[in-house]
Amino acid sequence: MYARIRNRLNKLINTQQSSALCGGLKGLEKESLRVNSTGSIAQTAHPSALGSALTNPYITTDYSEALLEFITPPFAQSSETINFMQAVHSFTYQHLDGEMLWGSSMPCIVDGDLSIPLANYGDSNIGKMKHVYRIGLWHRYGRSMQAIAGIHFNYSLPNSFWPIYQALEENQQNQQHFISQSYMDMTRNIHRYGWLVLYLFGASPAICKSFLKNQSHNFDAFDANTLYKPYSTSLRMSDIGYKNDGQSDINISYNSLECYLARLQTATQTTFADYQSIGIKDENGEYQQLNANILQIENEYYSNVRPKQIASSGETPSEALQKHGVRYVELRSVDINPFNPIGISESQLNFLEAFMIFCLLNDSPPLSAAEKSCVDANLTHVATEGRKPGLLLQRNCQPIDLQSWGLEICQEMQPICQLLDDDDPLKPYSSALAEQRAKFNDVELTPSAQVLAAMKRQQLPFFKFAMQQAQNHQQLFTEKELSTPERECFEAASVKSHLEQTQLEAADSLHFDDFLAQYFLRAQQAAS
Repeated sequence: MYARIRNRLNKLINTQQSSALCGGLKGLEKESLRVNSTGSIAQTAHPSALGSALTNPYITTDYSEALLEFITPPFAQSSETINFMQAVHSFTYQHLDGEMLWGSSMPCIVDGDLSIPLANYGDSNIGKMKHVYRIGLWHRYGRSMQAIAGIHFNYSLPNSFWPIYQALEENQQNQQHFISQSYMDMTRNIHRYGWLVLYLFGASPAICKSFLKNQSHNFDAFDANTLYKPYSTSLRMSDIGYKNDGQSDINISYNSLECYLARLQTATQTTFADYQSIGIKDENGEYQQLNANILQIENEYYSNVRPKQIASSGETPSEALQKHGVRYVELRSVDINPFNPIGISESQLNFLEAFMIFCLLNDSPPLSAAEKSCVDANLTHVATEGRKPGLLLQRNCQPIDLQSWGLEICQEMQPICQLLDDDDPLKPYSSALAEQRAKFNDVELTPSAQVLAAMKRQQLPFFKFAMQQAQNHQQLFTEKELSTPERECFEAASVKSHLEQTQLEAADSLHFDDFLAQYFLRAQQAAS
């Protein structure tokens, strides 16, 4: 089963080129709800001092005006990525005026959909489009689901790795095509083994009752105000998380970039009856959604992994991928760890980098419909009952217990971690692997188990536990001073982003209706 990865690693070692794996770029995107001093979702506008949410490259908003999103540049060292994320938290806290960042993936007390303000991006056409898209998400799925927060890990191999790897594979394709296909191989294996991320890093085993107010459910009561599942790891990634009933028939394929793009583009051009009934505009001419298609735009498709390319302004993700191929892979299934001030640790990044390399180098045959069904079921099982003793998953549609499979994967990752450690005497990658391997031998070490244990030990409902963690993090970052270069970096980005938004608004010459028509025509032409 692991002959392919062992052979590839041996080739790198025997040709003394294993160092080519080191120094891949690592970036993070992390969402955090702004809440007031009572723990309710902030109703205030995005703080002006943080810059324009439309154009600031480091601090923006996701679905809600209160759902901040922090973005790091890609760094070769995990420590640099973590340091940048810590700095952006510190800068943000200087401008929150008493508000806090919610430190858990599942939201605080939700007082109905209208308590979650939609993000605004100004008066430019692209800004209006982003806002209308969110209105469409509201009408399709409700707002509560969109207030869930998570962390995305962006990873790419070093540029110098690819010609070496292609030569060892004796592949004669165009290099960019080879790179794109290799990354698609990685994405398929992330689907196959992605349950492991939920088990190791899932940290959302409980939710506020307010999140499912007036909805039927099959959760247990932890206390009067908290619902949970005894063995769950990541309710964020369960059926109560982001889902789209209309997406069930899309059948997105990760077997090649061409198949992936074709099916994704089809979904953005195929109407869905339930969304047609919503209408594009209401009787007052106000937009209710961008269109009535299965996906309004490509980003509406939810997946725990995406192949990515940096898109130019006004360019769709598919256009960018078609023109330039896959540049990096985005892993989207990491929960916010409420015990960590920024929600993720350097050790986690080291493990995730090694895991992504494992997924690249391991054999990755095409993903059949039958196997995809098993893969999806594994993810759901681990999200809702991943800590259940003796839990069986499906590997190649055959049963295998989670613990044995997890330890097997860790064993195969050991040589990768040794290569990534290089000459570092601290052995950061091997240490990170040992830390995660221990969780397969002792389930109580998992973040989800630790969250429930802390709630039980302190006799706290989920809300009060998460509030306590947020207050601790608020104090830490309020007291933490930024270096002068860090402060100047974020202040300059803020000023520049406001200027760029003003320029965008001044440059618009099309009516918004015409702008949308032109945007979707361009997307349709790119797909044909």
